[in-house]
Amino acid sequence: MGKRDELIAKYAEDLKSKCGMEPDMDLLTKVTIGCGPAIYDADAETVAGTQKSELETVRKNFLVKKLGLKDGPDLDDAIDAVIEAYGRSNPHKYRAVVYYMLVKHFHKEAVYG
Repeated sequence: MGKRDELIAKYAEDLKSKCGMEPDMDLLTKVTIGCGPAIYDADAETVAGTQKSELETVRKNFLVKKLGLKDGPDLDDAIDAVIEAYGRSNPHKYRAVVYYMLVKHFHKEAVYG
């Protein structure tokens, strides 16, 4: 099993155990691949749920640019809901998991189709 496959398995386990979701493995794999090399960087692989600039990056670069959503307060609400579901006290919120949950939240699976 390669490094990426190991990470995908770890992300799937987080979705099950911490978020109470049964992951769509095909979509999770595509979202993970879409994160690019960030998943291999210790700092970039996680989302700092309390850091305003980090959440702004998720909103602008992922939700608006990647998913094509219209910028607005509903995006911040969705990010907040995902962070809450993942567990605010959880220090390791993996970027691929957060992105996966946002894709599901906005029903944007077709972006990865």
